[in-house]
Amino acid sequence: MELDEIRSRIDELDRGLLPLVLKRMELSAAALESGALSPAEIKQRERELLKWAGEQQAGEMEPYIHRFYTQLFELGRAYRETHSPLGGKVKSVIEKALCGKNEVFPQGGTVAVQGVEGANSQMAADSLFPRGNLIFFKSFEAVFDAVESGLCRFGVLPIENSSNGSVRANYELLNRKNVSIVRSTRLCIRHELLAKPGASLENIKEIRSHEQALGQCSEFLKSLGGKVSIVPCANTAMAAEIAARSEFSDIAAIASHPACELYGLVPIAKNIQNSDNNYTRFICISKDCEIYPGADRISLILACKHRPGALYEILAKLTALEINLIKLESCPIVGHDFEFMFFFEMQGSVRDPRVAAMLESLEQTCESFKFLGNYSES
Repeated sequence: MELDEIRSRIDELDRGLLPLVLKRMELSAAALESGALSPAEIKQRERELLKWAGEQQAGEMEPYIHRFYTQLFELGRAYRETHSPLGGKVKSVIEKALCGKNEVFPQGGTVAVQGVEGANSQMAADSLFPRGNLIFFKSFEAVFDAVESGLCRFGVLPIENSSNGSVRANYELLNRKNVSIVRSTRLCIRHELLAKPGASLENIKEIRSHEQALGQCSEFLKSLGGKVSIVPCANTAMAAEIAARSEFSDIAAIASHPACELYGLVPIAKNIQNSDNNYTRFICISKDCEIYPGADRISLILACKHRPGALYEILAKLTALEINLIKLESCPIVGHDFEFMFFFEMQGSVRDPRVAAMLESLEQTCESFKFLGNYSES
């Protein structure tokens, strides 16, 4: 058979498939609207069809046929859910949170930040809120508590670094606390080794910084040959403050250049981070969910059934709607052996009815579901 004839026959088959697929999706939606079949019965019918298809093609084509029908089911499910929304808590949360098309993200407000002046979180907060009133707290959890209690309208926290990964403590707090993400931003991080005037790298015996900063500068620290004591502390700017107040000149801190100026220190080594492409993402949280025009990122925390294919079924919903998954991270569920919850971050807007219907479906089908927000990143 010549190539032109092969292509002609493929085109004929493709054109024949289209009306069949469309008709199937319409009938699938009609069956759901009739209420004749429960979701469990629909699932059982799908299993029976997959079994039949496998028996028809038991050879090397069987996995391809299985995937074809599975994807067909997911497309039908996505179409049904868009036209027959399930409702639930997330729907009411979204409706209440949507801001008008002319509303813009605030430029000011009372903002909770972990650390002290000169911290990277302070710089991120200043970037998000040029007219913000910053209040500093000792711990990440205290920032969450300040927002949850209403003491501060917003809180700014680091969530992940391009070189050293996620700030797991803040992901866990997002799951535990009753707050929402309303904005995020990226900050390019440049680390310096700061010490008192007159100090030299050869004389340093102790280096302090936040564990994330220490991880981001691990290659520099390794080059010191283990001759220096490494001490984690709550914040990079706090480390600079400790070095400045110490009566000894052999204590240094890894921090930003603004901290150097604030605490009267001098850099004895510059740009000591592992990578020049070193960015930290910061999230802005609020007690109430607020969704501003232009929001194009959605964050969720999900736990699915502990069985084969459960996570795939969630991912298949995103694939069917062509939603781009930006981040997927697992975290063990305390008290459950080898069971996990998942942090999802994806591109999308809840103003899109298909996306809103997908969220309603996840809320109904997942073991646990938490909508963290729909926001934009600067």
